[in-house]
Amino acid sequence: MTQKIFMNDRLVSREEATVSVYDHGLLYGDGVFEGIRVYGGKVFLLQEHVDRLYESALAIRLEIPLSPSAMFNAVTETVQANGIVDGYVRLVVTRGAGSLGLDIRRTSNPQVIIIADTITLYPEEIYQNGMELITASTLRNHPGALSPRIKSLNYLNNILAKIEGTDAGTLEALMLNHKGEVAECTGDNIFIIRHGIIKTPGTDAGILEGITRNTVIRLAREAGHEVRECPLTRHDIFVADECFLTGSAAEIVAVVSLDGRRIGTGKPGEITLDLRRRFQEFTQQ
Repeated sequence: MTQKIFMNDRLVSREEATVSVYDHGLLYGDGVFEGIRVYGGKVFLLQEHVDRLYESALAIRLEIPLSPSAMFNAVTETVQANGIVDGYVRLVVTRGAGSLGLDIRRTSNPQVIIIADTITLYPEEIYQNGMELITASTLRNHPGALSPRIKSLNYLNNILAKIEGTDAGTLEALMLNHKGEVAECTGDNIFIIRHGIIKTPGTDAGILEGITRNTVIRLAREAGHEVRECPLTRHDIFVADECFLTGSAAEIVAVVSLDGRRIGTGKPGEITLDLRRRFQEFTQQ
């Protein structure tokens, strides 16, 4: 099957899916995006992702040329056209082509790009055995400079931290905020469990408020767990009984060490595994 990409108002072949070299999404990272999972042919939590996309666009004064309902339908159409049963959608809106320079008034025709494909973020043994992390020296962007709630195309901050992780031989890296507190990883939110209480950094820590994160918090509370959004430090991770990450692509993955120091038993914990099971059941509803 030839892959189809949704561009602006129609499906085109992958070869036809092009943008101008003068597009400010390319030149300056000026745009927004969402990464969305597909389970059993159904786009997971699509409304929440579309809502966040439009909120991000509003925050950077980017007018999306499709209505939210049209965007919803376009994502569904793209998934169906590519026969995606279990996969991933990348939904992108760029500022559009313009002149060289930062002035958004000199841009026009924002580009809507929807890609539906399969994805494998981490190998299966990572989910079975857990993940190792290192702490990156690259700090999370200061929330006073750029709101972490904007899911923008400029991911250089995360990429630099990711490079540190890959250089150290890990698949993810922990990022601290400007206060030295735990923020998030390069592409995932982080949780710890200590004495049965689940803790995760709050939105004021400079994190992206992940949709999978919020879903896991809800599932945990429904299962009777106490969940606290509170400041965390590396010390809290070092002494945690369990630790795990959440993300649209990653889902839920256990963390078994940080900076070479074992967390808990050094294996995925009981609560983490139970939450992963509950999350997988929820995706099939």
